[in-house]
Amino acid sequence: MCGIVGVVAQREVSEILLEGLRRLEYRGYDSAGLAMISESGQINRLRRLGKVAELTSACRENQPYGKAGIAHTRWATHGEPSEINAHPHVSHGIAVVHNGIIENHEGLREDLKAKGYEFESATDTEVIAHLLYDEYQSSTSLREAMDRVLDKLEGAYAIAVLDEAHPDRILAARLGSPLVVGLGIGENYVASDPQALRPVTDRFIFLEEGELVEVTRSEISIFGHNESSVESRTITLDERQDASDKGNYRHYMAKEIFEQPQAIARTLSGRVTDRHVLTRAFGNGAEEIFRQVQAVQIVACGSSYYTGMVARYWFEQYVGLPCHVEIASELRYRQSVVLPNTLLVTLSQSGETADTLAALRGAENENYLATLCLCNVPASSLVRESDLSLMLEAGTEICVASTKAFTNQLVDLLMLVAAIGQYHGLHEGTHEELVTALHQLPDLVEKTLKLDDEICHIAERFVEKHHALYLGRGSHYPIALEGALKLKEISYIHAEGYPSGELKHGPLALVDDDMPVVAVAPGDELVEKLKSNLEEVRARGAELFVFADEHSPIDNQSDVTVLKVPSCPACVSPIVYTIPVQLLAYHVAVFKGTDVDQPRNLAKSVTVE
Repeated sequence: MCGIVGVVAQREVSEILLEGLRRLEYRGYDSAGLAMISESGQINRLRRLGKVAELTSACRENQPYGKAGIAHTRWATHGEPSEINAHPHVSHGIAVVHNGIIENHEGLREDLKAKGYEFESATDTEVIAHLLYDEYQSSTSLREAMDRVLDKLEGAYAIAVLDEAHPDRILAARLGSPLVVGLGIGENYVASDPQALRPVTDRFIFLEEGELVEVTRSEISIFGHNESSVESRTITLDERQDASDKGNYRHYMAKEIFEQPQAIARTLSGRVTDRHVLTRAFGNGAEEIFRQVQAVQIVACGSSYYTGMVARYWFEQYVGLPCHVEIASELRYRQSVVLPNTLLVTLSQSGETADTLAALRGAENENYLATLCLCNVPASSLVRESDLSLMLEAGTEICVASTKAFTNQLVDLLMLVAAIGQYHGLHEGTHEELVTALHQLPDLVEKTLKLDDEICHIAERFVEKHHALYLGRGSHYPIALEGALKLKEISYIHAEGYPSGELKHGPLALVDDDMPVVAVAPGDELVEKLKSNLEEVRARGAELFVFADEHSPIDNQSDVTVLKVPSCPACVSPIVYTIPVQLLAYHVAVFKGTDVDQPRNLAKSVTVE
């Protein structure tokens, strides 16, 4: 969501701050700003509405200078997008940037107003700045004041603070929102994401819940329950995790779509032999846990929720275990019934999704057998707090709309099904068939990507449309949902996904010649039923676009366009058929001229409710 960068150095830091913000733009934002302590010892603040390029231009004009600074990209939660609501917020020489939501900000604001403090913004963050200055007046140090402030805040936050009175340091803290410390030579950093700091360091400490850190050029002091040394907590990230270059692609989304064969190969590597999925890939103790599993509960948000829906079909078909899938924001606020020996599986690309994390943290009160997460960020909160974990190995995903992380989640879930199935009666031959299909996947996806030109051609016919309907049956129904989500996310065309059998229960009333209908139609046992559903749509004058198996009995007609997808084993078909719906959404968005990588109002990592 919002992005934080902070630097304390022996050199001028504005370029480090700006580059950090540019590398966080993929998270979503509507404004940007920075504050540095000038040579005269004063806070020098610049803020701009819009892209980081606007802030960069302002810096060229004003030429700010400082050896300590904090910067921020904002995604509005309190107060409209505007320069006055942009971070940093300042109170009497103290500058604050903040990610998250302070739930009790209204009461704190009224208390501060009663003391004479004036507010210029509508944000919850300005409350923190004034509250910190207020507590500072009766504290022996800024850190003591910060401790007092944190005790008063309710909600989620990552906070970084710059103080004119102490120009050689930054204070930062986190609770429910990610924050990392970067270690340099003669300089140190804080950021909401390691990606922001990759040009200057590969060494990081991932702060834990409730920790406060004081950062100077030469020293890092962490205050909290973890008493381990800074050295022992330092993690070195490898170069593969830096993916900020688009290469020859026009957009990150296109690059990430076409990286999927390699991403799938990475997530299979070392985890699947010629005949078996290796249980130990899921972590120490996985074998004993998998033997005891009697039910699976999958929790996720957004696209990850749809991968969980596919996995439900797989678990119940191949393993015979009950599998429930729920949106994290729903599960955390209702009374649920946990079946005996249930494995809780959480899915998140970032590992910092607020609702999914909350569901995981509530699991200890629900008597789950164990917790397992599938995640793309090794040191994320979700990974650190789960009993077992499997990394997606998708590589950094920059585009807000998930592509390669989505398909790698599906691959890893199918591996999980095969691994658990080994202990619950999955026939050895069936297990080998799943493994063989997994090995075929990179090549199948590579072949499917060759449909790109054909899909680009039909995408032009969506440009003037305002609505679209996606249909699928069985395990391809969630792929229809994902296709509709992708189209609405990046092209802003309203789209809905439905099970094909539900047409006559409502959606058919909307179908006319102005609503294109997209069908995901593999060559399985349901294809004949799907053909009947498509005839119902044709009879209402809609134009049909069908992604079908290359041997499918569905053919092109005047109002039916069929794109033939390479034949594939049924177990991996949902993964293969994800590729065409991704490409369709991408090309429609390009034709419409939208911001493909950073669609309006959306953020990459949703770290607040």
